[in-house]
Amino acid sequence: METRAEVRRVPRRGHADVSTGVGVLDHLLRLLADSAPFELALEVEPGAPDEEVAAAGRALGEVLAPLLREDDSAGRGWAVLPADEALATVALEVTDRPLVVSNVDLTDQRVGGLGTDLMARFLDALAHGARLNLHVRLLEGRDPEHVLDAIFKALGAALGVAGRPVEHLPERE
Repeated sequence: METRAEVRRVPRRGHADVSTGVGVLDHLLRLLADSAPFELALEVEPGAPDEEVAAAGRALGEVLAPLLREDDSAGRGWAVLPADEALATVALEVTDRPLVVSNVDLTDQRVGGLGTDLMARFLDALAHGARLNLHVRLLEGRDPEHVLDAIFKALGAALGVAGRPVEHLPERE
């Protein structure tokens, strides 16, 4: 599957130009970019929704990996953000053992006609593509759309913290 992805760090809220073929995922990626200081361009060749979601996650992870591993990048980040009644937290760290740990199970829910278990597939592909230890916690939330919005906003903010240059402390005399 042909996928094109680009990410660059910017000093302000980000912007996303995405076309994954999955409208719900496009919306969530725009929220992610808006919560992070990244300009994101992502285009996925049309295919089955599960393939498109996995390809988008993998491609985004692969282009984020170098940015998160730059010498001056923090390499870890966390955020807690709301979306209406939902509140989610995401903590992540660059690692050589990618992993997703989550208390969110929306497999029986459908958002925009899409099984939300595909969002778990996206997060797994992202974590493996960027080589992240990714923890997602839903603190509150009932509406699946709001839950996903909160998760992707928190994910974007956590990625923004992880990719932010670290201020170096002055050396001790």
